[in-house]
Amino acid sequence: MTQGKTLIIVLVTLIIGFGAGFVLRPVIVPVERAAIVAGPPAAAPMPAEPRGTQYFAAHLDEARQIVAQCAEGTARGDECANAEQAVIEAEGRERFKKFMSN
Repeated sequence: MTQGKTLIIVLVTLIIGFGAGFVLRPVIVPVERAAIVAGPPAAAPMPAEPRGTQYFAAHLDEARQIVAQCAEGTARGDECANAEQAVIEAEGRERFKKFMSN
């Protein structure tokens, strides 16, 4: 008999708790109003994916140009790291070939 009363008390308590939670949720955490936008902003173009290390390994002249632009501060982002990595690897291969040929 006491198990039945305990089960009823637990169920009633849970129902009251969930009900209070649903009722008080807007008060506890207010719903933020989203800004209405007519369309996508025209001034902010979608950034292109940065070219990878493999691309720059195949195009070393362009990689060296990007590294120079990054040093000047005119280029930023993942392309700088990818281009620099490709140039470092290419120079390392060249040094290794020179070392092995001697």
